[in-house]
Amino acid sequence: MLGNLAIAAAGGQYSTLIILVVFLALMYFLMLRPQQKQQKKHRDMMSQLKKGDHVITIGRLHGVIDEINEADKTVTLDCDGIYLVFDLRAIAQVTTQAPQAVTAPAAEEAAQDAKPEEAAATDEPAAQDADETPKSDDQATDETK
Repeated sequence: MLGNLAIAAAGGQYSTLIILVVFLALMYFLMLRPQQKQQKKHRDMMSQLKKGDHVITIGRLHGVIDEINEADKTVTLDCDGIYLVFDLRAIAQVTTQAPQAVTAPAAEEAAQDAKPEEAAATDEPAAQDADETPKSDDQATDETK
C-alpha cells in the first residue's frame, strides 16, 4: 500500500515539473523574446543615426539631429532654432518626414489655391442648412402674427 502511494507521489512531482517547464517556455516566447527583438531593433536604429535625421524623443519633442557625440553618448537636436542636448537613449524614433508644423501651412495654402470654387460651394449649403432648422410650435405661431 505504501509502495503505491510513493509511486503516485513521484508521478505528481513529474507533472508539476512539466507544467513549470511549459509555463517558463510560454513566458519566454510571449514576453521575453518580443522584448529582445524590440531592443535589437532600437539598437540598430540608434547605430544608423546621422546628422539631419528628424527624430522624436521619449518626451515627444520633435527635432533634427545637429550633432552626435559618441564619446559622451549625447545628441544635439535643433528644435526650430533652439539647440538642446539629450542622451542618446532619449531618442524614441527616427522619422523621415518633416515635422507637421512646418508642412501643414504650405499644404493648406496649396489646397486653397488649387480649388477656391469648391471651398465657396461648400460654405453655401452649410448656411442653407442652418436656415432650415425645425422650429417649435411657439416659434411658428410668433412668426405668423
